[in-house]
Amino acid sequence: MANSSSITHFLLLPFPGTRQLQLLHFCLFLAIYLAALLGNGLIISTIAWDHHLHTPMYFFLLNLALTDLGAISTTVPKSMDNSLRDSKDISYAGCVAQVFLFPFFISAEYFLLTIMSYDRYVAICRPLHYETLLGSRVCVHLAAAAWACGVLYGLLHTANTFSLSLCQGNVVKQFFCEIPQILKLSCSTSYLREFWVLVASVCLFFVCFMFIVVSYVQIFRAVLRIPSQQGRHKAFATCLPHLAVVSLFLTTAFFAHLKPSSISSPSLDMVVSVLYSVVPPAMNPLIYSLRNQELKDVLRKMTTGCFQKQ
Repeated sequence: MANSSSITHFLLLPFPGTRQLQLLHFCLFLAIYLAALLGNGLIISTIAWDHHLHTPMYFFLLNLALTDLGAISTTVPKSMDNSLRDSKDISYAGCVAQVFLFPFFISAEYFLLTIMSYDRYVAICRPLHYETLLGSRVCVHLAAAAWACGVLYGLLHTANTFSLSLCQGNVVKQFFCEIPQILKLSCSTSYLREFWVLVASVCLFFVCFMFIVVSYVQIFRAVLRIPSQQGRHKAFATCLPHLAVVSLFLTTAFFAHLKPSSISSPSLDMVVSVLYSVVPPAMNPLIYSLRNQELKDVLRKMTTGCFQKQ
């Protein structure tokens, strides 16, 4: 029996298989991580480079790319390091950092996606008031609020999780320090505090979800009233990438946390956790770049200018 004060490190669950499979896992994660770094890095640099993209929509997209980089950098590098060294260890401080940083980036991303749905609603349903409702100062305040809420959310979960008495050992059955897996290490009588935190989190996320749904109901109603087919296509083109990112984010998260316990197993839990923690940050830049002609044009111009200078 151990408590949190006597634990100096945790043991993460490695991906099962032979040494060759562990190296394959390292190579696969490395490829995904590099793709996420490249994709999100290009979005950030492209938006920062071209002043024509200094609009609310691209400002929030830049912030979204930052959260994607932070989320995938919190979990993947340590997992790659353990696979390469054939190790399971993560320090207590490293585990605390993951428990804080991952919810921080994921919640900040969700709040940003909620704000981005409001941005699309104002742009399509109230275009004459766009500059007033989403001026530069308002955008900065909304983005700062999303980041601040993410910090508070991460701190709240970290404080509650590590204030519990961990009396079931130090083996975390996941490839990173995931809160539900750490809670399984605590004494059963200590769950109530974190339970109420989770209830409050679910309520908050449900409110954001309903805000997104209502926004898009209004958006689709407004788009279908546009008389020209070209106008409808242009309006949909600005909304579909955001809607696709929201769908990817929510479906992977819901499946990870609401799947039946009867089909749960350590291997399946690890695969599912990869779906919601690794895949979205790598896929989001691809989703936005494929559907956004303006972003592709600026990226092409920036790339061409760099080659001409050389």
